[in-house]
Amino acid sequence: MTIYPAIYIKEGKCVGLSGGDYNNITIYSENPVEIAMKWEGKGAKYLHVIDLDGAAAGTPQNLEVIKQIINSVKIPVQVGGGIRSIEAAQNILDLGAARIIMGTVALENPELFKQAIENFGDKLVAGIDMKGKRVVLEGTEEVSEHPAVEFAQKLEEMGVQTIVYTDITRVGILQGSDIVGITDILSKVFVRVIAAGGVNDITDLKRLKRLGVSGVVIGKALYTGGIALAEALEVEYVNL
Repeated sequence: MTIYPAIYIKEGKCVGLSGGDYNNITIYSENPVEIAMKWEGKGAKYLHVIDLDGAAAGTPQNLEVIKQIINSVKIPVQVGGGIRSIEAAQNILDLGAARIIMGTVALENPELFKQAIENFGDKLVAGIDMKGKRVVLEGTEEVSEHPAVEFAQKLEEMGVQTIVYTDITRVGILQGSDIVGITDILSKVFVRVIAAGGVNDITDLKRLKRLGVSGVVIGKALYTGGIALAEALEVEYVNL
């Protein structure tokens, strides 16, 4: 299991969202590059970087900051937020990203998404943002009619190898992970599942590892001290 410290970028700053609400943000740092270097220095082996402005706009908006992050660390970085075209995905990979995350473009333009899978293979990660067991359209609070688990199964059929599964209602509120939802999705698909949203303590992290997720994204708990990164990294190697 891999621990992914999260760096959410809005207007060039490192921020946190509460419940996925773009109007309810906390600024953790004016300099996301320093944050990336901090997490690497504390032992992180992978970073999870999301361009929130890009998610809202439909195209990446913080490319210069993302480039600086990638160039400032030696560990791999996966990047998401507004990547809804082959060109945008390639541009992010050309910056040096290890993986790109594409979300509900798979619902809106399946043919484009299939082409992305063909072009990028395991460098493509599918993002599923979920609220009330249904898929939320990227960059919005609009809930679609598509059940999250069925969407995950569709992505698997299309050839996706890794999914980031986020319960956006839990992001930034430190009330624990969506254990029921994650258990359900793990029972229905055989791809790698990275869990995100709500991780609040080491007990929660250990619970996720027992379920069999391939990774966990941790945001607010790291920034507020609820989880020390060194302590989280120890869970990667513990037999539970």
